[in-house]
Amino acid sequence: MNTFHIHIKGIVQGVGFRPFVYKYAIKTGLKGWVNNTNDGVHIHINSNKNTAENFLQELLSKLPPLAVVTAYNIEEVTYQKHNDFTIIHSESNAKPNILLTPDAAMCSDCKTELHNPKDRRFQYPFITCTNCGPRYSIITDLPYDRPKTTMQPFKMCKTCQKEYDNPLERRHYSQTNSCDDCRIEMQLFEKGVLKENFTDLDYIVQKWEEGKIIAIKGIGGYLLTCDATNSDAIKSLRNRKKRPKKPFALMYPNIEILKKDAQISTLETKELQSIHAPIVLLETKKDFETKIAFSDITHGLSRLGVMLPYTPLYELLLHSFQKPIVATSANITDSTIIYTDKKAVEELAKIADLILLNNREILIPQDDGVVQFSRKHKKKITLRRSRGKAPNYINPKLEIPNKTVFAAGSMLKSVFGLFNGQNTYVSQYMGNTASYDAQLNYEKTFTHFHKIFNLDLDAVVVDKHPDYFATRFGKELAQNHDAKTHTLQHHKAHFYSVLGEHNLMKSKDKILGVIWDGTGLGDDGNIWGGEFFTYSNGNINRISHIGEFDFILGDKMPKEPRISVLAISHNSKESEKYLKPKFTDTEWKIYQALLAKEILLKSTSMGRLFDAVSSLLLNIDVHTYEAEASMKLEKIAAQFYYNNTLSLEDSYIKDNAIPNNFVNFIIKNIIFDLDNTIDKAYIATKFHITLVDYIMRVANKYKMSKIAFSGGVFQNALLVDMLLEFMDKKYKLYFQDEFSPNDEGIPFGQLMYFLNAK
Repeated sequence: MNTFHIHIKGIVQGVGFRPFVYKYAIKTGLKGWVNNTNDGVHIHINSNKNTAENFLQELLSKLPPLAVVTAYNIEEVTYQKHNDFTIIHSESNAKPNILLTPDAAMCSDCKTELHNPKDRRFQYPFITCTNCGPRYSIITDLPYDRPKTTMQPFKMCKTCQKEYDNPLERRHYSQTNSCDDCRIEMQLFEKGVLKENFTDLDYIVQKWEEGKIIAIKGIGGYLLTCDATNSDAIKSLRNRKKRPKKPFALMYPNIEILKKDAQISTLETKELQSIHAPIVLLETKKDFETKIAFSDITHGLSRLGVMLPYTPLYELLLHSFQKPIVATSANITDSTIIYTDKKAVEELAKIADLILLNNREILIPQDDGVVQFSRKHKKKITLRRSRGKAPNYINPKLEIPNKTVFAAGSMLKSVFGLFNGQNTYVSQYMGNTASYDAQLNYEKTFTHFHKIFNLDLDAVVVDKHPDYFATRFGKELAQNHDAKTHTLQHHKAHFYSVLGEHNLMKSKDKILGVIWDGTGLGDDGNIWGGEFFTYSNGNINRISHIGEFDFILGDKMPKEPRISVLAISHNSKESEKYLKPKFTDTEWKIYQALLAKEILLKSTSMGRLFDAVSSLLLNIDVHTYEAEASMKLEKIAAQFYYNNTLSLEDSYIKDNAIPNNFVNFIIKNIIFDLDNTIDKAYIATKFHITLVDYIMRVANKYKMSKIAFSGGVFQNALLVDMLLEFMDKKYKLYFQDEFSPNDEGIPFGQLMYFLNAK
């Protein structure tokens, strides 16, 4: 008989891993122990080599639902006699080197108990177990044990303590364990009065019925909610939240009711019911059986953003209400989600009629994740990676250096990345850091990482733009840690991000990178956004772009599509009749005088080209929210494309030549079609098809068959479907999978760049 030591790394804390090992060891009659430490789970067993290896393989093949193993090893050690198998309390005597467990949606076992009148947790709004509930949002330190979470103040009753101590129970070492006898308490704030120990959830449902707006504390922050069938309530919420047109997300009671309003594929159903439970954008049916106020919710878009109840509190409320609710992040537009009770009472009282609080503290705020699937090819597109996914990224094929590296990210979609202990972390979405609240959130989240991992940085990677908050933060951090600073151009970071996801960093073949977005400071000092790169031998080179046009009026240009079309086509007499009505006489004179001068700052932004086309076709001249014009252009093109038979013959490019200035070429052809009263939906579709044709022609010119796509433009599900439809058989296409193609993917790309730069 020998002693073997097994070390397992990954998401192995807060997931019931020790009880899982204990049960299997008892079942197989093995003697030894299992322990949590700051570098994973350690197991000692007395056995022969064959039995020990079989034991390990059995563990790996039957993991707990939330567990993910990234590395493991087994070795024979000095013999130690064990008389039984025990669970040893966690140890924290080493520097943390472990993945953080994300928050997880309520599991099916807890949901069953929640609705079972015979269960002692019947209708308890904070039911959890080792397979579900908050994790990342409540961790104060590592290893993950109750005293190191915001559950520390809650003392378990005798029954809960008995479950917690029993290795054969589902709630053994469940750090969020509680019940109605040792409960997390709710409070209700209404009309300036805070009511303690609130339990009447029927009252909340009644207030929804009355058209009231209610802020509710969830896992990662507060949501603003109201009856999705009440037009007046939704309009009131828009007015108070200062969100005039941007679509609202909905929460449906269950999948059966959701199917009355939306078309749901198997993939979409699986995503909605997954442990990370994101918002999923769905195609709608013609009639809404639930009578939702669709136009007030979507304001001109065809897809609904929906989710299912992912906490027991939401489950109880929606089970009683039996209708969908609007469920949107509790904030003023462009600010970060509100998550502290103090700030909720101070600020949400201006928006919500009632605020439902609870006394379990949220340490790290998180918005809901958002995904969509392309309509025909069902390609998954991540739009926001947050609750349930953050802060880990697991890719066993990546060769991560044993260095600590901070990647600062970008501005609009603020996220940071980190290499530490050969693990990869990518934080949750934290808002637009043009906002002071988002800057504070960014700093707080990094400070939290710094504390629990005791970081000592070797290097920092920042965006080329010197005025981004994240760039300044990263540079200051590098100085404080005496770490080397690397600067990476924005669009190259996008390219590195998709290369890293697909393990193409060591590719021997040349790869074409199509990186299209709205704004990024280029290596030449201009505003890039419609770029073609090649990657080979660890180097990225810019080989082409969509054409230059004047970049004017700074931040005003991305907010007003009319300015983009003016900047692109102001020299064209044919365009004047379409452009002039978009401006006052005074504006027209000022802007014409401005454009008559030599403008040094140029742009190659595909995002601005989408704006220009949207302004011409849809008369969307001023955005009320980011990418509004592009989303509505995609909508009318999609409606036409999926209902008609089209091909690459519908492209505007008719000969073998690639247009010298693609931007001017597109606008000229669209104006020609408008002059000839061509259906605007068809024009929008032709524009999308021409983009695909253009990419193919560039790929053929440079004789490249592997093509990677990133940048916010590739959130466009219609464009992704077209690329797959027309190119997939002739080319190898790579899209962002785990990360969003928007700027949330930037920090991961910055980390991938470091792998080449080291």
